[in-house]
Amino acid sequence: MNAKIQNPSRFPSSFQSQELVSIITPTFNCEKFIAETILSVQAQTYQNWEMIIVDDCSNDKTAEIVSSFQEKDSRIRYFNNSTNRGSAISRNIALQNAKGKWIAFLDSDDLWHPNKLEKQIEFMKRNDYHFSYTNYCEIDENSKELGLSISGPKVITDKMMTAYCWPGCLTVMYNAHEIGLMQSVDIKINEEYSIWIKISKKANCYLLNENLAKYRKHKNSLSNLSYIRLVKWHYLMFRKSEEKSVIKSIILTVNNIFFGIIKKIIYRHSY
Repeated sequence: MNAKIQNPSRFPSSFQSQELVSIITPTFNCEKFIAETILSVQAQTYQNWEMIIVDDCSNDKTAEIVSSFQEKDSRIRYFNNSTNRGSAISRNIALQNAKGKWIAFLDSDDLWHPNKLEKQIEFMKRNDYHFSYTNYCEIDENSKELGLSISGPKVITDKMMTAYCWPGCLTVMYNAHEIGLMQSVDIKINEEYSIWIKISKKANCYLLNENLAKYRKHKNSLSNLSYIRLVKWHYLMFRKSEEKSVIKSIILTVNNIFFGIIKKIIYRHSY
């Protein structure tokens, strides 16, 4: 860990007048990456945040690492599941304990640019948006950028969101005062997609067209799972969360496959 752990007392009291952001971070056996993730949050130019880390019964040094940050930064809140319950339940626990007006999502192996929160909140307040996402790039296990930038449509309606999961989880933010508490369905993979669908029924999702986050690709990444498993969990999400019929769930899953191809063609750019 090369950077110093920040102490919130060193910041001017004026940041307390900013609206609180609750950062939702489920984790499991992420000792290799979680310190860098926390440091990317502490480096934010927008400083009034709480980072809610829910540990799904890790058996590595994740708890030790988080504790070392907690000792010097009271904005970090840590919950540890007594048994392994899955990322959906862990994310829901974090959401249930969130106190902020703004809800943001950051998995424990991903990173944010320092001005991510500041720029996204300003974008939403200026335009009176309640739901937004940003572009992001991909990095490897050593945090080296892979030269790929991922974007999406400027506006995502509820029908578009059901057709495909356009936003990267690490870029999403919504206004909890306007949208309310949202929970994800209890499936093992891509469960946050069910939250985006629920929110999109209340508000369109708008793109802030800037790279403000870094998605880490490694052997345990969602993007490295087999295609058959991804299709299976998409189908279960529509059946369980959206309570669609078997036929409708199959049609929506096929739609997701089609628009996934479209996203790779249109919204992935090399740099």
